[in-house]
Amino acid sequence: MVTHFIFMSSSYSLGTRIALDFIVEDASIQEELKKDLDTIIYECGRDVSISTHMIQADNETWESVCNSDHFFKGVKVIEDLETFISLIKKDRKLLGIDIAKYILSKVKCTQLKLQKLVYLCFADYLCDTGKALFTDKIYAFKYGPVIDTVYKKYKEYGYEAIEEETGNIDSNDVFEMPAKSRILFAEDGTGKIISIEKTLQKYGELTASELVGITHKPNSPWNKTYKNEDVTFSQIELDTIKEYHKYELI
Repeated sequence: MVTHFIFMSSSYSLGTRIALDFIVEDASIQEELKKDLDTIIYECGRDVSISTHMIQADNETWESVCNSDHFFKGVKVIEDLETFISLIKKDRKLLGIDIAKYILSKVKCTQLKLQKLVYLCFADYLCDTGKALFTDKIYAFKYGPVIDTVYKKYKEYGYEAIEEETGNIDSNDVFEMPAKSRILFAEDGTGKIISIEKTLQKYGELTASELVGITHKPNSPWNKTYKNEDVTFSQIELDTIKEYHKYELI
């Protein structure tokens, strides 16, 4: 029998669980494994989702691990620590579309309403933490702030309600749990979920028109940034968002 020591995490970019597999020949490897785990935590953050497993298998192959425990079937084995860390770090950052999918699992939206809710989630989190909720740039379009990845994904819906990622809002775990898990995996994932929920409690029941009324107020970030003559829409700067929304009341 061969002892395997396994680090496991998830890669949302690859769409699968990932693993590092080490063969434990004697006790001397334990200190090396501890250093590797410390490196993962240092590089990816203390709240990173990482699990460790020790399993007895017939031989050194990953196939033997899967045969010993079906839990490991479908897991992609990564060849080296550096690649393993880089895959995790890539998914520690969110895109606007990640927030949009979670919102859609909870609230029926047109693209216009969705854009406003994603923006307001960003603004609230930024004001509370001083950090960006996601990495997308935010642009000033005619009808308000627009997040690039959200616009590209759902622009075809126009003024129609978005059905994708939505399902039945009254029984939507099949849509909500994957979207929520994606956010929880990110840096400060729990804090981000709490912030998003607070924002949805404030704004989720408002209509698209009512949300436009909020984002289009005089001196709002959109109002200061949007230029009718622009061909390539202007980016709304983080400082502009923070300075305005930290005083905002509804």
